[in-house]
Amino acid sequence: MLKFSLVFLCLLTVNMFAQTDKEEAHELATQAVRFMDEGNPREAIELLKQSIELDDEPIYYPYELSLAYYLNKDYSAAIDLLEELTDHDEVSDRIWQMLGNCYDMDEQKEKAIETYEKGLELFPNSGILYLERGNMELAKGEYNNALVYYESGIDVQPTFPSNYYWAAKLFMSSEDEVWGMIYGELFMNLERNSARTAEISKMLYDTYRSEIDITSDTSMSIEFCNSVITAEDFLKDLEDLKLPFCMIFESTMITTLLSADTITTSSLNGIRTAFVKSYYESGHNNTHPNILFDYQKELLDNGHLEAYNYWILMKGEPDTFEAWSLTNGAKWDDFVEWFAENPIDISESSKFHRTQY
Repeated sequence: MLKFSLVFLCLLTVNMFAQTDKEEAHELATQAVRFMDEGNPREAIELLKQSIELDDEPIYYPYELSLAYYLNKDYSAAIDLLEELTDHDEVSDRIWQMLGNCYDMDEQKEKAIETYEKGLELFPNSGILYLERGNMELAKGEYNNALVYYESGIDVQPTFPSNYYWAAKLFMSSEDEVWGMIYGELFMNLERNSARTAEISKMLYDTYRSEIDITSDTSMSIEFCNSVITAEDFLKDLEDLKLPFCMIFESTMITTLLSADTITTSSLNGIRTAFVKSYYESGHNNTHPNILFDYQKELLDNGHLEAYNYWILMKGEPDTFEAWSLTNGAKWDDFVEWFAENPIDISESSKFHRTQY
């Protein structure tokens, strides 16, 4: 009985020390992260090294150490550490992302591309790796190639916002702005309160202003995209002919302009509201379903589309938005509450991607 008690006491003591080490490692790492947030990566490096000595099992501590090296611009040290972590049992797409970033900052561009590609082989549904791969093409000025990666990221991980952000910016700077309008609004729903949200809001407003031209009560034009129907399309069974989304979008949009004489946040609220009504009354939601328009219809049915439209376009005319929200305080507060509880449903089974049409 005495032997058993001594053995038990020894095991308990070892376990207590192990637990103490883990707790201390966690506390040191927590402090290290604070140092990094404060712009002191050198102090973080020393603390994280101690964390690893105390508890070398989790991947979290060496990953944070690689980040500290990265912030300290010691890319070689970060690369050496991350290369080891690619064989760790807990390896994730974030390891491959960080490794690619380090190669990129170390001016090893081709090695960075190779790293992102290898990461995508292992994690084919990683939105962040598609983002980084797209950024490499963007840096070279290969905008169409960049869009391929951004849109692939949207397709495989539709809840990751950054690919929408870059796709929106590129499309709204092209001749096919409509895709940028949709991606941009979806981005704002996914990332609601950031500097990027404000930037996209301004771009959406500016795109409406630049692509809608009202010259008189009977003369107006829009140009959100290019659509072409070839002779080959007409040689098909006409019953199976599906009009390009661009034609559906612009033909619906043009009918909403009849009562507008200028483009402002107020008139755009009316235009966007009329668009949603017309899109569903015409049955376009059956031939060209779109989760963004479905959400706008849900907002309309619940009495919140006006407030939502002002939010979407808030940075186009900030003073107008501010005045409207003050004048319509109750309406705005009701929207904010509903909006928080009813986000747009974006998932693998409920998403928008340009190639769906």
